[in-house]
Amino acid sequence: MKPLFSRACSAQLRWVPLSSAVVVTLLVTLIVGLILPFIACGRHDDRIVVGSKDFTEQLILGELFAQIIEQRTHLPVERRFYLAGTFICQQALLAGRIDIYPEYTGTALTAVLKQEPSGDKKNVFQRVQLAYASQFRVEVGPPLGFNDTFAIVIRGDDARKLHLTNVTQASAFTPKWRAGFGYEFMERPDGYKGLVASYNLKFAEAPRIMSLGLVTRALKEHQVDLIAGNNTDGLIPALDLVALDDDHHYFPPYEAVAMMRDEMVKKHPEARAALEGLAGAISDDDMRRLNYAVDGQHRDAAEVVREFLRDRKLIE
Repeated sequence: MKPLFSRACSAQLRWVPLSSAVVVTLLVTLIVGLILPFIACGRHDDRIVVGSKDFTEQLILGELFAQIIEQRTHLPVERRFYLAGTFICQQALLAGRIDIYPEYTGTALTAVLKQEPSGDKKNVFQRVQLAYASQFRVEVGPPLGFNDTFAIVIRGDDARKLHLTNVTQASAFTPKWRAGFGYEFMERPDGYKGLVASYNLKFAEAPRIMSLGLVTRALKEHQVDLIAGNNTDGLIPALDLVALDDDHHYFPPYEAVAMMRDEMVKKHPEARAALEGLAGAISDDDMRRLNYAVDGQHRDAAEVVREFLRDRKLIE
């Protein structure tokens, strides 16, 4: 039994005389079809790819980087946000899948470089800058102006009722409390293990491990009693939560910076120059307000960023 399409195929194989005009048209179509992918590839290489981790502040910082590059250089920017945590972003940067992403100096020092923490901001920045250049061929941009250190957070009611202002005071009550931490915090050298050792913390049960974006809500809804959040989380004051003082100075400084592939910087120095416009431009309070606008007021991150950049006259 012959295939059903044999007749159609036979018809296609018949010789049909073609005019010179048709031949030229077919040749042009073939040539264009062969060349276009290479042209597109060239344009593809000229774009800047900005990545970010998977929580609100990183989304905002990624959008800040993208918009200021677009406005000041007119280079096309591709956004690859929500790339899980530090290690995924780091590998994506080294593999050339992204060109830039926002990072924190304390995270880079301890989680990536595996070096001992320090409380000196300048020292931490210089160590990270030198190590990233020599080990990874990655340029570390100037600090953006705010320090997003980890914050040990409890409910405002508990802080007032028990008169708690620092982590040492809270340690007397944690044996009856449930804790909630992000996945990465549980594994980092500057995270859970060091924290409980420094303050001799004990909890009523094993910590609940969840996405960093969920821990604040879990605390407010009494699913847990203590969390490790971010100092610049806009929901902390909005939800009547209290960040306890790290009186042992356990956490190193976490200044926000841009991590940039050397290859991209050499090819597009104008992108680095655009990002330098953000140096020192964002305070702790600024970052809290930006985070709250997205998390608390549910506004679009791109709109919030555009408004901020225009208000500061960083873009037109």
